[in-house]
Amino acid sequence: MRKLSFWSLTNILILINVVVFIAVFAFSFFNQQAINYFSLSPQLVLQGKNIWTIFTSIFMHAGFFHLLVNMMSLFFLGNFLEMLIGGKRFIGIYLISGIAGSLAYIYLTLLFGQNMTIPAVGASGAIFGLAGILAVLTPKMKVFIFPIPVAMPMWIGVIAIMALFWILSAAFNLPIGNNAHLGGFIAGISYAFYLRLKYRHKTRMIANLFH
Repeated sequence: MRKLSFWSLTNILILINVVVFIAVFAFSFFNQQAINYFSLSPQLVLQGKNIWTIFTSIFMHAGFFHLLVNMMSLFFLGNFLEMLIGGKRFIGIYLISGIAGSLAYIYLTLLFGQNMTIPAVGASGAIFGLAGILAVLTPKMKVFIFPIPVAMPMWIGVIAIMALFWILSAAFNLPIGNNAHLGGFIAGISYAFYLRLKYRHKTRMIANLFH
């Protein structure tokens, strides 16, 4: 376990997301269309346009509640994981999971014949990558998943929240980025299994410590 300062990479990421949200909100008063320049549109990317949005979209959010939920999740999951695996590994897998979420959003939207013009924004793909790592490294650690009032093992909690988002999206036609969540999650668990193979003793100690 590494001791983190207030300026952990997790907290710096949160600050960046908040600053970007404020800047985008302010800029939208002058030019609404310019915001789309940084949002991920599967149709545009597949046409070879706005490729950078695969990256920039993971720092943008659709509204205050969207930002609040993601940043609260990032604060708890991110700081904990950063203490476990260190800052360099943390920031690397965070960005990789976010990009994997963007790519999955594009591919699965195309595969399932969904609306290719709906833009995607948010850090949730990257955050689900962090959750995927913890589901493998600390699978038995008890967590609470809102709005479920019962503590459950981490691996069950992550699957439960993903399933809940899919159900809500299907039942109420909500614009939830489930495809991006899945892509980030797969990237996270893939990296976690790599860590388990490379650092068998350390990862076993971590799993036994948090159960």
